[in-house]
Amino acid sequence: MTTIASGIARKIDGILFDKDGTLFDFNATWNVWAQTTIHDLAGGEPATMARIALEIDFDLENGRFNPQSPVIAGTNREAAECMGRALPERSIEEIEYLLMMSAAEAPLAPAVPLAAFLEGLAAQGIALGVMTNDTEYGARSHLRSAGVEEHFDFIAGFDSGHGAKPAPGPLLAFARHVSLLPERVVMVGDSTHDLLAGRAAGMQTVGVLTGLAGHDDLAPLADAVLPDIGHLPAWMLA
Repeated sequence: MTTIASGIARKIDGILFDKDGTLFDFNATWNVWAQTTIHDLAGGEPATMARIALEIDFDLENGRFNPQSPVIAGTNREAAECMGRALPERSIEEIEYLLMMSAAEAPLAPAVPLAAFLEGLAAQGIALGVMTNDTEYGARSHLRSAGVEEHFDFIAGFDSGHGAKPAPGPLLAFARHVSLLPERVVMVGDSTHDLLAGRAAGMQTVGVLTGLAGHDDLAPLADAVLPDIGHLPAWMLA
């Protein structure tokens, strides 16, 4: 069934957003966090910092993640396991906890003014959700800090009991939660993990360029690739 918004047909009735690189610009948020976290975990010791950076594919000299870094689309646990290879004296559980707590305090750089953007979508009766491979604790902390937690009908991390992307489980959990057929939902993300999960769930998929992946990386898996989430309203009605 086609939904009519203000007399114009629209493509979807629900939007499930990735968090990092989608709601928040990846480079402006996570490059700063990574530099600080590597320094803190290594106690400022240059050789240890270099080992950690190598394991997570972070360019220390230029202060940025390389596009192929396993941390970009991975879970908090996977990031801890990568860093743990450079810190054999520390448990993965300890590193995982430290990452969760520090990530919750990461400096946020919204991709667009989020409150007004989300209010505009909700006013059209669109169900809104967030699914991230970060922890649910981190997701809620970031959304609360940005003043938009209450705008979402569904918030899940990799540890919320539905699984992690690129598996479709958490996406289907959102569709069930808001009583929508998957084909009436769009998965919006900045990585191939997001889009693979969307395809597997039978959803529409939109890639955005506020992460590290380029247009050519996302286009084969996306119904559209947009500069940022601010272009979604026009896409919905195109």
